[in-house]
Amino acid sequence: MKKYYDISLPISAALPVWPGDPPVWKERIQKMEDGEHANVTALKFGAHTGTHMDAPYHFIADGRTIDQVALEDLMGPAQVVQVDDSVDLITAEVLAGLPIDRSITKVLFKTRNSRLWAQMNASFDTGYVAIDPSASNVLVELGMRLIGVDYLSVAPWNDQVTTHRILLGAQIVLLEGLNLSAVTPGIYELAALPIKLHASDGAPCRAVLSREEKTDFRRVPANQNRRR
Repeated sequence: MKKYYDISLPISAALPVWPGDPPVWKERIQKMEDGEHANVTALKFGAHTGTHMDAPYHFIADGRTIDQVALEDLMGPAQVVQVDDSVDLITAEVLAGLPIDRSITKVLFKTRNSRLWAQMNASFDTGYVAIDPSASNVLVELGMRLIGVDYLSVAPWNDQVTTHRILLGAQIVLLEGLNLSAVTPGIYELAALPIKLHASDGAPCRAVLSREEKTDFRRVPANQNRRR
């Protein structure tokens, strides 16, 4: 049986946003309870809100925009890799100790960040686990096409530029703001489709993992359902 995991965050006013980005605004501008024929919602928020994808154009002047990202970079086999809770920063040394399957070109890092989403109180946490430049260079050498992280940025709070430029400069797309709390490490099928915003540096997206999982069919005794 195939099981599906929604690893996306719900977009609401309770969702933390990157400091300086616009807050989430969502309002029904037509309401059936007011006599309208339909409910209609208006939205306003940044392209890098919640679960979203960075296109290379985010930090690379001539990089691909989100509508130019190839579909094969957005779907296919992906590995969820567990990072120990004691890790504050994913470095090349940390990366060397992780069981990354080199045949996979999409990797999602599950860290203690995922537990932050249970709070969902709109406060931004600058102490999130991120990827440093040394690990970024290794991921480029491994031929990665997509990197996923479970907070709002792949790069450390105190240096947003270097990690982004290394990864996006290699035309790797970045899937940020994942919630991997309910997902165990392993190989899955990933579908992460950003909104097709024309010439944009990024876009919110719905990200889903799936894989075949064994079902425990327990044998029911032949007489269990007989009437007494």
